Amino acid sequence: MSSHKLLWILNKNTVLPDIDWRDALPDFYVIPAAGISEARAVIAREEADCVLVNGLTPTVDSVDILEALHRLDPTLPVVFWDPEMGATDAVRLIRAGAFHCVGYRDGPESLKQCLESAVQDKRFRRKAVAGSTGVVEPWRTFLVGESRAMQSIVETVRLIGPRRCTVLITGETGTGKEMVARALHGASPRASQPMVTINCGAIPEHLLEAELFGHVKGAFTGAINSRVGRFEQAHKSTLFLDEVGDMPLDLQAKLLRVLQDHVVQRLGGTESVHVDVRVIAASNRNLLECVRQGKFREDLYYRLNVVPVRSPALRERESDIPLLVDHFVQKICRLENVPMKRLSPETMNRLRAHAWPGNVRQLENAVEMAIAMSGEREVLFAGDFGLPATAPSKIASIDAAVSCPLPDSMDFDAAVSQFERALLERALLRTAGNKTAAAELLGLKRTTLIMKLRSYDGPVKALAG
Repeated sequence: MSSHKLLWILNKNTVLPDIDWRDALPDFYVIPAAGISEARAVIAREEADCVLVNGLTPTVDSVDILEALHRLDPTLPVVFWDPEMGATDAVRLIRAGAFHCVGYRDGPESLKQCLESAVQDKRFRRKAVAGSTGVVEPWRTFLVGESRAMQSIVETVRLIGPRRCTVLITGETGTGKEMVARALHGASPRASQPMVTINCGAIPEHLLEAELFGHVKGAFTGAINSRVGRFEQAHKSTLFLDEVGDMPLDLQAKLLRVLQDHVVQRLGGTESVHVDVRVIAASNRNLLECVRQGKFREDLYYRLNVVPVRSPALRERESDIPLLVDHFVQKICRLENVPMKRLSPETMNRLRAHAWPGNVRQLENAVEMAIAMSGEREVLFAGDFGLPATAPSKIASIDAAVSCPLPDSMDFDAAVSQFERALLERALLRTAGNKTAAAELLGLKRTTLIMKLRSYDGPVKALAG
């Protein structure tokens, strides 16, 4: 009896070798799909152990197919099998997350071994998420989501959590940088101690030094008692420096000394106190740009940036929105002591289509508002979240890209190419060269945008990076 489910996406233009595939793959129950739409339907109704994409589709980029499959199931191993695939395409797909790329010359036995390895890989990845005992690692609850972006963070936390190295978390406001820090602390041997947190941008400059390093009695007006600082509080634990880019320069020098010597001196005192603290810093600023502007010390930047972790924007992990919404609904309903709410499918689709410039924090606030506005009603609707009546077209947000009179005769392909080039240039101009934002504006994948940029010569190609 077949033990593994193989979702086989067949390109109708591909001619398969004349082989009895039931004999060649005896351990696999093959579920055929004519394209990505049918594949989505299959994954929605049943779980596949691996996917085989047979042949390249001329009208759809293979990386887009891979990303679409991983949005449905980030743990799903995808194998590409095509006789025409060159080394460049194979490397590109492997880097994008494909499990393997094979050609017909490898033979049925090689394909079978590759698919069996893919099935084992999925089992190992599922076990890693749940932990070897089958119990979810406690710190994993801080990282809600199964997108590829979140899986990357989970693997990073699993690798560096037990270490004492300094970590710098970057990302836009509201992306959950503190949750990443808490996961790192929870995955460390220091997890039994409380993590100490300080927002460097929320405390007045003249008080921040005393907050960090403590002070002795009489150190300044109002210091009627001695007090330990956050570094001493975090001894044998973790100190999270949020918005470290807002720290004044003179204080940056003192922080650097503590990181180098592991010794603090209270404000107004002379005694040096040894501290064993793991530091995790976070910033929504581009600290390298701050270094160039003279607003952040270069030596401190490299001392903090031992292990960089980027917290992705919500637009980069749109597939996680249903999981995040469910998490916030349960959390808020428990806090408010109200019956559990649920969303209509149409509302969830609207939430997934929304831009969420405030990222996860904005989404959580919207869920809290929806629960409050729904009253006694069990089902949450789009209006409860304060969403606009209709989702605006992404392309409409760009200025009119090209407007010209239609000539009596023209080269259609050249005109389309010229229009596309102008559209790409306008989108990059509007987003100050930010390719992720430009792709969002045009309704494209970032990888597709970069491929299009590379297809042109001159300055446009240079923008592909």
